[in-house]
Order: sequence, then C-alpha cells, then structure tokens
Amino acid sequence: MILSVYRGLSYAAAPLLRSLLEKRKSQGKEHPDRIRERFGHPSQSRPAGSVAWVHAASVGEAISVLSLVKKINCEYPSLSIIMTTGTVTSAAIMAERLPKNIVHQFIPFDQPIWVQRFLDHWQPDLVLWVESEFWPNLLRAIKTKKIPIVLINARISLNSFRRWQRVSRTISRLLGHFSMCLAQSDQDAEKLLRLGANTVRVPGNLKYAADPLPVDDGMLTAFWNIISTRPVWIAASTHKGEEKAVANAHHIIAENHPGLLTIIIPRHPIRGKEIALSLANLGLTVSLRSENSPVQPKTQIYIADTLGELGLFYRISPIAFIGGTLIQHGGQNMLEAAKLECAIIHGPSTTNFTSITNKFSEVNGAIKIKNDIELADAVNILLNDEKRRKKQISAALGVAKSQNSILDNIMEELLPFLAPFKTPLSTKNEAQKNASA
Repeated sequence: MILSVYRGLSYAAAPLLRSLLEKRKSQGKEHPDRIRERFGHPSQSRPAGSVAWVHAASVGEAISVLSLVKKINCEYPSLSIIMTTGTVTSAAIMAERLPKNIVHQFIPFDQPIWVQRFLDHWQPDLVLWVESEFWPNLLRAIKTKKIPIVLINARISLNSFRRWQRVSRTISRLLGHFSMCLAQSDQDAEKLLRLGANTVRVPGNLKYAADPLPVDDGMLTAFWNIISTRPVWIAASTHKGEEKAVANAHHIIAENHPGLLTIIIPRHPIRGKEIALSLANLGLTVSLRSENSPVQPKTQIYIADTLGELGLFYRISPIAFIGGTLIQHGGQNMLEAAKLECAIIHGPSTTNFTSITNKFSEVNGAIKIKNDIELADAVNILLNDEKRRKKQISAALGVAKSQNSILDNIMEELLPFLAPFKTPLSTKNEAQKNASA
C-alpha cells in the first residue's frame, strides 16, 4: 500500500521535483551543466557490450567502493562500468579518482519516467548498490527488467532498523529486490534478515579496503615549510554546529600552546565563507583556503574549504577530531585518519561507524569526548604527551590494517554475478593497460 501510494505521488510530483532541482542548482547543490542527468537524460553514450552499474549515494560511500570498482575494472575488462552518485562533491572527487574508462553520471531522481529513461539508455547487466539508500521506483524498475542487483557494504543503524520495523511489509518488499546483500557486520546481517532480506553474507566492511587518501607531494612539502614548528591539529569533516566548539577548544588549547594552528575541513566546502565569518566574529584570525588566503604566523584558524584535500591535512597534523560526532549525525569515517597515522578524537555520535568505533575503543585507539572542554583537554593531552600519542596512533593503525582480506572476500561473493563477464587472460592483460589510471 505504502509503495503504491509513493509511486502514484512520484508521478504527480514531477513539476515539484523540477522546481526543487532548480532551487538546489541555485544553492550550488546541483551541477549546473549536468542537471538533465537528474531527469534520466544521459550526458554520455553507452559503452558497447556488457555494463555494470555501481551506485554510491555520496562522498563516503563513493570513496569506500573505489577499491572494489578498480578491482572489477582490472579483472573484468570486458565489463564496462558506470558509476552514479547524488552529490556535487562526490562527482568532483570521482572525476579525479575514477579510472578514465569509467563513466560517472548523477543518479536520476526517483520519478518513474526519469528512472525508466535512465535504464533504457544504460541497459545495465548488473547493478551494485552501496550501503542503504533505497529508492523504491528505481529498485522496482531494475527488478522488472530482471537485472541482478547486489547490495554492497550494507549497514542498518539501530534507529533505521526500528523505523523500518514500523513498515515491515514495505522494507521486506524493497529488500526482496536484491539478489544478495553483503553486510558490513554480523549485527547488520541479523537486522537485514529480520527485515526480510533473502540471501545475506558478511564479507566485512569495505571501508577497511579503501586506499589511503591521496596527496599532492609538492603541496605537502609546501605546507610543512609554512607550518614549521607550530603546534597543529585538525577538525575533519565538520558539520554545522561543530565549528564553534572547535573554536572554543582552540582558545583553551592556545593558552598552553602559543602559536597554535587549528585547521578546519568542513564536510561541505560550500559552508567555508559562513564558517570564516562566524569565527572571525569570535575574535579569531581566520584564513580561507578557497580564497588562497595564506597561513601567516598570526593565523589562528585555517579553513580548508576545498575538495579532495583531506589526505593532505591528515598528513600534516598528528591529531584529528572527526566531525559529525558532536551533533546528532552519526560521524564520519575514522579509518581514513587512522591509516594516515593521526591520533583520533571523536564525540558521542558515532552510529554510522559503530563497529569501527568499538574496535578503536577496545584497543584505546581513540579518545571519546562530549563537548568543547573535553575536546580541548584531549588535544592538550595528545600535544603534551608524544609517547601516549604514538601509542594511540599505533593502536588505531592496527585496527585499520586488521582486515586486509575484505576486498577478496567481497570479490568471491560477487563471483556468481561477475563470472559471465570473464575474459581470457591475454585479453585481460591488454585491457588492464588501456584501463589504468
């Protein structure tokens, strides 16, 4: 009943969705030159032969699945890949990091006609869906076309599980569209089964298999020279409401560490100017990376409101506060900081990464704080005690490197779906040369 009503409303809502997209475009939330992709209109031609479609909602999911996409691209050269995401930020990052032979498109809004237009053009032979963004019309259309669809790196938070239980028939039908679900953990697998999923496997969390975030070596050297001997820490992937806490912490830390440089990397770079203004109003000296403002000796806060540079700032700071954890958001990926040897601090809201956070906690690989005062205390402790800092970094790095077999596990589970696209070794080797990026 719910899905039928949703489908009917989505037909009628097309004019409203168009208006919404125009508004989002004016806010910088849609790519102005690629808005038609959201209506299912392709901006590129379909590759010849078989096509696999990989969908990852936004930045975190897209980065996590990159290692899998690259492995499939190398091992199955006869299989062309298109990848969709739903945010401008994720599209920009994928433009830099995807192999050149992989096509990126924006996913169409979940309107039946737009969805059908998308599928009619791309005609995928296999769909890999990352994590837990369920679009009813799209999933229904894929199932109707009898295209195999696998849920990759599936995660169901406790809150989501409870919400879905209230509409158990609806989620059961949605999960029934998937040929197989690959869960991040045993706990996620249990929730999926209780909600109605059919075939569920647990190869592990794909985020462990992600490569360390990239960096421009020249930029890294330049920053080292700029910072010199200044004490530094970063607040990574912050959300609205967290920057003020970081600023308050800066004031406290600076009392013990003169010359302190605090680097803020907002999760959404478009907020950079807004953050800079609010912190300047608090009496802080702020520089904004998007405006090429230099880091000067008097700079207290440096706002890195640019895309794809988190790897740079993790490498220049020994300490990282992970954003999205001091507000009710659920947190961001701590493994990225651990792999680049930062001492991790996080707030109480970590539901997006419960299993990872628990593993860090078990080995004292991170410090959990509740507010700006505790944040300042944690940074002070880590700046003052190098031995403790290195021990914490080592513990977290051990967790990050503890599941090296996950990518192979996932490939093994996908073998029944990928086997039809296998090509002879000689062809594969030649294609690998052409597909390298």
